[in-house]
Amino acid sequence: MCTEKPIIQYGISMHTEHTMANTLKLRVHIAPVGFEIDRIIIPAKQMRADRVWLIGHDNRALDKARPFLEKIRKTLEKNNIEVKEETANRYRLFDIVRVIKEIILKEKQHDIYLNVASGSKIHAVGLMMGTMIFDDRTNLHPFYAQAKEYHHTKVTEPQTSGIEEITDLPTYQIQTPRKKQIAALKIIKEHEENGKKVEKIKKKDLAKIALEKKLIEVNAINHSQATYASLDKNIIAPLENEWGYVEIEKVGKNRWVCLTKEGKWASEFLVDKEEI
Repeated sequence: MCTEKPIIQYGISMHTEHTMANTLKLRVHIAPVGFEIDRIIIPAKQMRADRVWLIGHDNRALDKARPFLEKIRKTLEKNNIEVKEETANRYRLFDIVRVIKEIILKEKQHDIYLNVASGSKIHAVGLMMGTMIFDDRTNLHPFYAQAKEYHHTKVTEPQTSGIEEITDLPTYQIQTPRKKQIAALKIIKEHEENGKKVEKIKKKDLAKIALEKKLIEVNAINHSQATYASLDKNIIAPLENEWGYVEIEKVGKNRWVCLTKEGKWASEFLVDKEEI
């Protein structure tokens, strides 16, 4: 006599994570908070989220959406959904991308659902870019929650109510520099002169550090010349000519490798927690 196997319910409260984290793949939502409530709460409930990351503005004193975040938090917790919070400057795209990347790295063993409808347009772009920088995107699921009703109300009230439809969005990959080139960006970004970060470094110092960290390899009799040649070919030339992230500045006898404006923007999320 055959017996049916019990159905495993994956919409389990996040409070079980401590005992089941190693065996259960959780549903994790990421939702920037704007002037929306239903667009975060309803998808989280319908899609049986176990954990929701709410992204608020990094300046609480100027965050007019803060009351919305607190109301969302309380409602989700009443529904046994764990809530975590991060902050990002809502006006800086690459700061948003950086935070999205950090959360994805923390939750990479789980299924991650990114809500592009709950925040601003900059948030939506940041969420999509955050998925595109990863080679393996099989567990990343951006979605759009279409509101049922739109309201022309004060900022103290939600802009929409209800959810008409939840639509899955595709993910695409964007090209990024190679890992060793990103590591070099990190060296430049974090270099200090007289105890102050200057976002530039002498070429000879970069060559020395790159050699120590094995970002370049040299097997030649003329070690010094080969080191500079390898640095130019494998690190500086691609970052300068292909990506536009660095430029060479000559000051006296020294050549400095400096981050460009684009390099500074990209380094905000590319070099964060990058490992070689």
